[in-house]
Amino acid sequence: MRLLPVLAVATLVSGCLFDKEPEVVRLSGETMGTTFNITAIGTDVDETALGSAVEETLADVNAKMSNWDPNSEVSTFSASSSTEPTEVSEEFALVIGAANDVHDKSGGTFDVTLGPLIELWGFGPRKPEDPVPSDAEIQAALQSVGQERLLTLDSDNGTLAKSDADVGINLSAIAKGYGIDAVAATLRDAGIENYMVEIGGDLVTMGQNDKGEAWRIGIEKPEAGAQNLQLVVELDNLGMATSGDYKNFFEQDGVRYSHIIDPTTGRPITHRTTSVTVLAENAMMADAWATAMLALGQDKGLELAEEHKLAVYFISRDVTGGDDAYITVHSTAFKDALGTN
Repeated sequence: MRLLPVLAVATLVSGCLFDKEPEVVRLSGETMGTTFNITAIGTDVDETALGSAVEETLADVNAKMSNWDPNSEVSTFSASSSTEPTEVSEEFALVIGAANDVHDKSGGTFDVTLGPLIELWGFGPRKPEDPVPSDAEIQAALQSVGQERLLTLDSDNGTLAKSDADVGINLSAIAKGYGIDAVAATLRDAGIENYMVEIGGDLVTMGQNDKGEAWRIGIEKPEAGAQNLQLVVELDNLGMATSGDYKNFFEQDGVRYSHIIDPTTGRPITHRTTSVTVLAENAMMADAWATAMLALGQDKGLELAEEHKLAVYFISRDVTGGDDAYITVHSTAFKDALGTN
């Protein structure tokens, strides 16, 4: 799901952030199987040094969190047959700890051990003629899913253990957000206090842009093949992530199967919620909660958002209004964060 920077409709704010004309540095490239875009505003910015620092940060994140790299820390842990506590990096432990927090609060709807179900349902190299998994196959895959039961993190000693040698970890729903936060920290270390960092559509912002305007980000309408805006929000010092089910799915025998799988049932979601946007204190938590909230759906998700004071915006299909009709609701925290009516 792509979050879109909005430039043309930005609202000018009074005052000037800089004593002299600010420099705008834009960096972009590929990382973590997707693209990144960074806008950094400051004075006397060494663009070459900043670019090198960002590349080094992203390389380090990939070396620890990438499921695509067979030599990464997460891949090595997943491939290991050991069930003994394994020493892990501080960064890896941080991400697993955050994942455990969202897993617990979401009632297991967010789960980094979901890999066997992702593979079973074919959200990898699936062929149209492949059959839908049987109940028996789903139950068998569920035996290797459940991070609370299968993973033990000892934060004090910096170790992680799995209770089953075949258990693997997939960080695709949280590592991207962590990477965004890591790059943002790199920018701050370079003295940059006004920036936007976006990886694969999720992002974090700080301060204002070079015109003294608020960062304005557009949330897409959940329409495949289009980039129409549903809502524009202003962000400062917040992480933002959107998860949607309308671009990655398959249909078989007239049934639509979403790539969002509920770990508690082992099956793709069937509710009408099609897009969820989360605002959080950082991109990592926004990333994880967006996935959890989409798996939960509007009804259960909104109740949980109110309980934990999470800023969440739901877009659901309106079955009474046709294929292109949607209804939206948001949590109290989302309204408070943005002044939404």
